[in-house]
Amino acid sequence: MPSTATTDLITPAQTIQEEFLRHILARDQMKEFAKQPLVMDRSDGVRYWDVNGKEYLDALSGIYVANVGHNNRRVIEAVKEQYDRLTFSPPMHGTNAVAVQLANLLAEIAPGDLNTVKFECGGSEVTEAAIKMARQYHQLTGNPRKFKIISRYMSWHGSTFGSLSASGLKSRRSVNEPLAGGFIHVFPPTCYRCPFGKEYPTCDITCCALIGDVIDLEGPETVAAVIVEPIGHTGGIIDPPPEYLPMLREICDRHNVLLIFDEIITGMGRTGRMFAAETFGVLPDMICCGKGLGGGYAPISALICRDKIARAFWGDAPANPGFVEGHTFEGNPISCAAGIACIREILERDLCGNARAMGDRLRSGLERLRDKFPIIGDIRGKGLFLGIELVRDRATKERFSAATSIGMLIGRRALANGLLTRFDPHWMAFGPPLVVTENDVDQIVAILDRSISETLEAID
Repeated sequence: MPSTATTDLITPAQTIQEEFLRHILARDQMKEFAKQPLVMDRSDGVRYWDVNGKEYLDALSGIYVANVGHNNRRVIEAVKEQYDRLTFSPPMHGTNAVAVQLANLLAEIAPGDLNTVKFECGGSEVTEAAIKMARQYHQLTGNPRKFKIISRYMSWHGSTFGSLSASGLKSRRSVNEPLAGGFIHVFPPTCYRCPFGKEYPTCDITCCALIGDVIDLEGPETVAAVIVEPIGHTGGIIDPPPEYLPMLREICDRHNVLLIFDEIITGMGRTGRMFAAETFGVLPDMICCGKGLGGGYAPISALICRDKIARAFWGDAPANPGFVEGHTFEGNPISCAAGIACIREILERDLCGNARAMGDRLRSGLERLRDKFPIIGDIRGKGLFLGIELVRDRATKERFSAATSIGMLIGRRALANGLLTRFDPHWMAFGPPLVVTENDVDQIVAILDRSISETLEAID
C-alpha cells in the first residue's frame, strides 16, 4: 500500500506526549521514561533548555561530549564551510583532505610517537578497532596465538559486540550473553573499596600486580593487549593510585602485550591535559578518543597508534593486507572539520588549563559538601572529571540499601532543580564543559547542595 504519511512534523510540544514517544527507543525503560520524559530543544554554552522552556545547567557535557560548550560558533562555522565544499568522500577508494589534516593535527598533539590515526564514528567502533588492531598486529609480527584481551570489571568500552565483550559492567553484559570469547577480566583499582581488603599505599598495588600473574597463567604467548580507561567511569570514577599505570606499562612491556588507553571520556582536555596519558605520565601503545573530539557537532572518534604498530601495517600488498577494518562514515569530512575546530578551541583558549583550574574549584566545592553531609564518603577524579561516592556510614563505608538508591534520588532531584549530572545508586559524577566559569561551578555546587538537603529531608 502507498504510504499515507504526511510531510508535516509533529511540534516540539508534542514530542513529550506518549503517543509520539512510543516510536523511539531511549536509553531508559520506555514505559517509565514516558511518564516524565526529558526532551531537549536547544542549548548554549553550558546550558540546555527542554521543549517546555526549562533551563538546565549542564554539569555533564551532555555525556562528556560538549567539551568546547554548546553552540560554539567557531565549530559551527567550520562545519558550515565544510558543507559547502565536501560532505562525503568515497571511503573504499581513498580519503579526503580534511581527514588528512585532522590526522596530522592529532599526531602533533598526541604524546610520544603516537603518530598514526584510524578514524571511526563513535566510541564503541574505535575501541573495537583497537582490539582488532592488537590482534592483527601480533599476527603480522609473527605471534598469531596472541589474541586474548584483558580488561577490567566495572569498565565500559562500548556497545558493539567486541567492545561489549571487553566491558565489565554486569548489567549491560548479562542481557546480551553469551558474548565473544578471548576476553579476560580483572579487578579495577578501587582503592576506596579494595577487593583484596588492603589499604593504599601498603597494598603493593596488588590490583595491578595480579594482571602480570594473569598474563603468566594464561600464557603470554596468547595475550594480545590490555585495555583500560585511565580513570574508570561506570564503576564510580575509579581514579587509580599514581603507581598503577606506570606499573601496568612495565608489565605489558615485559610480556610483549599492547597497552590500550580508552580515552573516549578522558581525552580532549577532560583531565586537565589533552590526554590522560599525559596526566598520568604513561605512554600507551594506542589511544582511543571520541566524544569531545567532535564536541557534539558531528560524530567522530579516532584510534591513535605508536610508530611500531603503524609500521607493521605498512608493506607489500600480497603479504600484508594493511589494517583490515572499515566503516562507511569513517573520516567523514564534516566530522573531521568539527574535530579540527574543537581541537583548535581547546588549544588556543587553553581549555586544558581551565579544566585544571575549574576542576580544583569544583573539587573544593565538593569537599565543602563532604564536610556538611556525612553521606559523601569519597571524592575522586581529575580535572573536570570528578565523582562522589555516597555512603550511609562514612566510618564503615556502609552503603545505602539497594531499595534506597541514594544516588538516583539525589540525581533526579538535581535534575528537577535544573542540574544535569551522571547518577547511579551509590555515586554521582560531574563533567561540565571545559568552558565552564567560576560562577557556573559555584552554581553546580549550590544546586547539588540543595538537592542533597531536599533528598535527605524526604527520606528521613
